[in-house]
Amino acid sequence: MENDGLSLKEMLTVSDESNSLHFLDQRVIVFDLASLALLRKELIDTLGFHGACAILTRFGYAHGWCTAKMLSQEFPDLVKQSHGGALLHRLFGEVNTIELKMSNGNDDEPLYECILKDSYEAEQHRLLYGKADEPACWTLMGYASGYESFKFGREVYFIEDKCVAKGDPYCRIRGNFKEKWGDKIKPYLEFYAMSSADIMLRDVSEKLRETERKLKQRQRQLGLLSRLNEDHHGMFVRSTEMQKVIDMAKRVAQVDSSVLITGESGVGKERISRYIHEASCRSLAPFITINCAALTETLLESELFGHAKGAFTDANRDRPGLFEEANGGTLFLDEVGELSPATQAKLLRVLQEKEVRRVGENRARHVNVRLLSATNRDLLQEVKNGNFREDLYYRLKVIEVKVPPLRHRSEDILPLANFFLRMYCEQMQRKINGFSTKVASMLLHYAWPGNVRELQNMVERAVVLCPNNQIDAEDLPPELLLPFGDNMSGNHLKSLAQVEREYVANVVTAVGGDKRLAAAKLGIGFSTLYKKLQQHQAARETA
Repeated sequence: MENDGLSLKEMLTVSDESNSLHFLDQRVIVFDLASLALLRKELIDTLGFHGACAILTRFGYAHGWCTAKMLSQEFPDLVKQSHGGALLHRLFGEVNTIELKMSNGNDDEPLYECILKDSYEAEQHRLLYGKADEPACWTLMGYASGYESFKFGREVYFIEDKCVAKGDPYCRIRGNFKEKWGDKIKPYLEFYAMSSADIMLRDVSEKLRETERKLKQRQRQLGLLSRLNEDHHGMFVRSTEMQKVIDMAKRVAQVDSSVLITGESGVGKERISRYIHEASCRSLAPFITINCAALTETLLESELFGHAKGAFTDANRDRPGLFEEANGGTLFLDEVGELSPATQAKLLRVLQEKEVRRVGENRARHVNVRLLSATNRDLLQEVKNGNFREDLYYRLKVIEVKVPPLRHRSEDILPLANFFLRMYCEQMQRKINGFSTKVASMLLHYAWPGNVRELQNMVERAVVLCPNNQIDAEDLPPELLLPFGDNMSGNHLKSLAQVEREYVANVVTAVGGDKRLAAAKLGIGFSTLYKKLQQHQAARETA
């Protein structure tokens, strides 16, 4: 066949500004054959041969149609010629057409009969699955159908009756107008039907969701094998108090009831909300967060409910709110106690009616959103003071999850500190092995008024300032260097037995669980340490 002197070099351009590749005016990307083979295998393993054939045939059809459309603008004469599509197949490295016959399509002869050699699809399929029972050049068949359908302005479909994947010496495809095929084309039309693709895509989506759930479950199981692994979506749970919180969060994740998460600033309320979302059936849908204290009343209302064009100055277009963005998923309202009375009333209506109205619009839009909220205020006291609506309070607090402050769960301090240490060492490319015994003790006995957030910031500061491969007391902020100070007041006082128990546990953790090394660091015998650990365990069990 003639090639009209065309080459890929004439059709491909590289943008120096964006480093992007273009075929004529259309941006393109390059795939290697190994990746395409993997894609074929994954489609077949997931959907079966029938489903994979439908997806790849439709993909090829779209590719052929779009290619013909682009060429018609730059090389209209090439599109009109009988061998245009075959030439592009060869230029793209997909297949060589060694023989092409064409008729007028009005007689008994097919419109096209093409003998193909070196089909990448046939080679891949034979390599992956051995000898096939049916032809396997699905994408190439679809490409030819799409290309010629655009060219003629009417439906043209190709059927492959010989294929190297079946053991034939060559691949052969024949094309004809739809009506000329008669009943013979009917079994193939479903591969081009969008409805069948929609059904398969829904099935695939469900399978992907199930796979995602199994993967997350497996990751959590693997996390339990190491004490310092990420146990619960970024949270390290060693304390009994925090384990109770996680257990409750796991239970409430299975229902759609509104949850109010309470606790001091920095304890990890948003982490808990994410855990509830990711453990729920909405885990693959959006998780949207907003800090109610960070915006003015007007802006917050627009963010939550959206606005119509012209609703206020600078509202130059319709904009959906976060309730619409989170549709099907979860919306997390942080610092919900900061809502104004007017916004409280509108939020209550959304919860009751399950619909929103954009600012400046009367139309109601149905939303399906799981609402989680958090506050560090005593909302019941705010209700008594007249600052928070009582009906909204009970709507938000169908279930309350109380997150304890870090000072009440000292067992979580060192695992969290080690996690932050590894995270910042990786980000800053530092090599720091851990905390000195002295620092570990200081971390355990500090009150942490800023909770987990303060601990995280402290570790980041220490990683920045540490000159050695171990964080020492000199790398800590001044408030931690005071051995007692403000931490000696009120509920922060600890008994001597509790201090010893926590310190011994800290040393054992700091040396990676090596009890003989821990005994040497403590200056006591191994048998003494063993007895103390037994006593401490007994004390915890009877507490």
